[in-house]
Amino acid sequence: MKILAVCGMGLGSSMILRMQVEKAAKALGVDAKVELADISTARALAPSADIIVTSKDLATRLGEVKAKIVTINNYMDVKEMTEKLREAISS
Repeated sequence: MKILAVCGMGLGSSMILRMQVEKAAKALGVDAKVELADISTARALAPSADIIVTSKDLATRLGEVKAKIVTINNYMDVKEMTEKLREAISS
């Protein structure tokens, strides 16, 4: 499964998201390849992604994409990440 961790610049926040996604995926027993992206790169990479993880503000800027979009309120909350990834994977 390919997951994009998206922030505005593709550096700081997306790295935190990536680490949390990897923890959540491991807890769920999911083999996930997590890539970092800024918002404009994410649009280009979206067709090859299964899930995009980002903030609510950036999710609206992605436009229409095939990938499931998971919005995270607290980037440091692994429980939130795990619950939302579980939902996205099972739907």
